[in-house]
Amino acid sequence: MSTFRYSRWDGSQQLPAFDADDVLDALSDDILAEGDVRRALQRLMQRGLRGTRGGDVPGLRRIMERLRARRQEELENANLDGVMEDINGRVEEILAQEREGIAERTKAAEQRALDAPPGADQDQARMAEQVMRRTARQRENRLDALPPNLAGRLHGLRDYEFMDDDARDAFNALTDELRQQMLQTYFAGLKEGVAGITPEDLNGVREMVRDLNALLEKHATGADTADEFGRFMAQHGAYFPPGIANTDELIEHLHRRASQMSSLMNSMSPQMRDELRDLMEDLLRDDRLKIDMARLAGNLQMARPDLSYGEPYPFEGDEPMGLADALAAIDRQQQYDAMEEALGAARDPDALEKVDADALRDLAGDDAIDDLDQLRELTRALEEAGYLDRDSGRLELTPRAARKLGMRALTDIFSRLRREGFGGHALPLAGRGGEPTDETKRYEFGDPFSVDINRTLFNAMTRGGPGTPVVIGPDDFEVSRSEETVVSSTVLLLDMSRSMLLRGCSSAAKKVAMALHTLIHTKYPRDRLYVVGFAYYARQLKPESIPTLSPYEFEYGTNLQHALIIARQLLGRSGGGNKEIVVITDGEPTAHIENGQVEFAYPPTLRTVQSTLREVGRCTREGIVINTFMLERSRYLSEFVDLMSRINRGRAFYVEPENLGEYVLVDYVSKKTKRVA
Repeated sequence: MSTFRYSRWDGSQQLPAFDADDVLDALSDDILAEGDVRRALQRLMQRGLRGTRGGDVPGLRRIMERLRARRQEELENANLDGVMEDINGRVEEILAQEREGIAERTKAAEQRALDAPPGADQDQARMAEQVMRRTARQRENRLDALPPNLAGRLHGLRDYEFMDDDARDAFNALTDELRQQMLQTYFAGLKEGVAGITPEDLNGVREMVRDLNALLEKHATGADTADEFGRFMAQHGAYFPPGIANTDELIEHLHRRASQMSSLMNSMSPQMRDELRDLMEDLLRDDRLKIDMARLAGNLQMARPDLSYGEPYPFEGDEPMGLADALAAIDRQQQYDAMEEALGAARDPDALEKVDADALRDLAGDDAIDDLDQLRELTRALEEAGYLDRDSGRLELTPRAARKLGMRALTDIFSRLRREGFGGHALPLAGRGGEPTDETKRYEFGDPFSVDINRTLFNAMTRGGPGTPVVIGPDDFEVSRSEETVVSSTVLLLDMSRSMLLRGCSSAAKKVAMALHTLIHTKYPRDRLYVVGFAYYARQLKPESIPTLSPYEFEYGTNLQHALIIARQLLGRSGGGNKEIVVITDGEPTAHIENGQVEFAYPPTLRTVQSTLREVGRCTREGIVINTFMLERSRYLSEFVDLMSRINRGRAFYVEPENLGEYVLVDYVSKKTKRVA
């Protein structure tokens, strides 16, 4: 038992922006057009939803706009050319520190010579001063001769013997840091594995890269590399973050990391790019390792050619960044790329659930998360309302949703009828049974004895005067009038030929079939409606499956003969009452069944036309009326329908697809009233 608690509205309460009916209404046109619930949901997720309760649900487009605005803001702030400026600045500090150290050591040697006592000690101190001056001059000459470019300076300093210990330590720290950052471009997550590595101490990295190339090259042949992957990670797993479970995941991780440095270089000016490339080559003095790293980059690109590699990013701001910050900025831009790709690939609710909410919050803010949560609620609302089912991973409308769509189509069609003044075309006749009316009549022999007590007593008192007892005579009885209704069986023949799809008629025809089904089940529950689709051949359709008829089900051919055969069989099983076939088509028949096989020809052959007309004759002899709605004014179709109408005495209409439902439903409703007693 459910309990509901009501309280006074204080303005703080908020209603949901939408309900399940809003979602279903928003999906209806796309479902009718394509018959694919998943694609309809995808389009709704892209464009969003305007709720009936005063709130809107933004679509993925708005989330993407937030994402792109944040990305552009970051691009407009940073400047990647500052990468080299930062390293150059640190090299200048090291050089200045070394020159200062040289000067201090020279001055200290000079002071020791001055302070030394005369004699042998002073002579030795002066000789030491002269040696120091020559050494200092040699060091300064080496420093003066360093190339102007960064890579050349680092290369020259690597073989330079520093006189200042602090300058030496600062230089070693800088080269180790740069080498670490470069290697971490590939092997992130292993700060301990690469920190402090010198060019002479790269054996572990060299062996790991060699084994990694062997693993990737074997994987590229299509061979199973599960065992090799296990051995590789057991030996070299420390170079990679945890959670990588197989070779494909390793490739994806490495591809993303390797692309960072390539993107960084492609995003810089040509001059800065050349300097960074020279710097990288100098840091890896080991030629074998250089070759193996280049080979690794090629293997990664070959393994995932579908992924972008080295995408440039237009940084155009004024804020300079060091190499670490620049790589972090590139990584963030790649995160933007990955998030845009994830949102763009969210073609169904399941994919939407897989979007990383934490990553989206970090990139686009809390508002984007609120929008994402509301989009996820769209599908949940449909499922909770019983409109959507999951069948082996497929999304399908439930019969309840089909009835709801039919009611929407019926409401839409009848609202246009009132707006455009078509009316109901009901006959002004009353019957002896069926739907009651507000009128009464004197009782006649044979009428149903539906006595109107008020009118009967009024007649008796008018005749006999006031007072009691009231004496009722036979002529005083008055009974209620009613419309006589009859049971009707209708077969709707729905043309599912390719031309119906290409001319944009399929959605209108599906909408009419749904509306007609809803009309019968709500207002005329004793009637029967069958739906038969026909193209190359004909088949009976379940009314609840009409909304999700796929465009791929619309085929070549217009086999009206086969459709009439099936319709006649269905009506033969339905017993008495009116029997009618409603044909919705845009072309003359181009196929028929002969000797159990479908014969197709375009333009249609005389044999196809004759076979179809013979079936029309059989329907006529069984009292079945055929009404035809033509959606195309071709001469051949008009001539064929004219022949069919002459044989059957049914009616033929030419209508525009957007007005089809008005004519079909008006014609059906007008048949419900037959005569008056």
